Amino acid sequence: MEATNTSKIGFIGGGNMAQAIAHSILKAELLPANNITASSPSDRSFSAWEKMGAATTHDNGKVIEASDIVFLAVKPHILDSALHSIKVQQSYKTGTKLFVSVIAGVTLRDLEQKLINIGFHPRVVRVMPNTPMTVGFGCSVYSGGTKVSPDDLLAVKRLLSAGGVCEEVPENLINSVGALSGSGPAFVYLMIEALSDGAVKMGVPRNMASKFAAQTVLGAAHMVLETGRHPGQLKDEVCSPGGTTIAGIHAMEKAGIRAGLMDAIEAAKKRADQLGSSK
Repeated sequence: MEATNTSKIGFIGGGNMAQAIAHSILKAELLPANNITASSPSDRSFSAWEKMGAATTHDNGKVIEASDIVFLAVKPHILDSALHSIKVQQSYKTGTKLFVSVIAGVTLRDLEQKLINIGFHPRVVRVMPNTPMTVGFGCSVYSGGTKVSPDDLLAVKRLLSAGGVCEEVPENLINSVGALSGSGPAFVYLMIEALSDGAVKMGVPRNMASKFAAQTVLGAAHMVLETGRHPGQLKDEVCSPGGTTIAGIHAMEKAGIRAGLMDAIEAAKKRADQLGSSK
């Protein structure tokens, strides 16, 4: 199906990632807020959805009934209970629904089988977005299941592209890319905080340190993207012989920053694999 401004979008699970996707869709004016329905077992996230103008419910089945495209945005360990709580009329248990999974680790094959087990003939797309979608700088990937059509994939790409870069990848890369783009913002926030702490240690006021640290990361990222040059080359151009920057790089190498970041990606990817195999 093609996503249009008349499409109805639902979210089973109303947490931060689901909210980021919805925010980006609304910001791009792809559809009105009253076309969105979100469910959650508690009221904690409802105020954020209601501020957007979306409908809220505790009933996952109502999300199914109200939506053409249903985002599954729950934690892996509660997926089964969320699916089995769905109580809808038999007429809704057809191939008319497109399911989009944001669930870490769970494979397309497993998702399709779980939906078949509760009466659906599923069309499933697995996606891995990230929270910077909220501000239009997201990075998302997607992979389609066995029953999806080219229009289904285009619909998902259109929705996710509202929040930034979006590309199709083979499913065997989803966990690896998710470790980079999905978990990566947390790693970058940690780096920004550390850069800010370092500046504060050297006497810079906290507000200025945090602002300048974030802007420095943003500027460096734009340099990589807009010039297309290798990060190592750009790094070398900042490192004057005997200068301040190369002294800082030496300190970072001694601290194992490079290996630490590589290990973080590997650990996140392995954890996603574990989450999938446990289901």
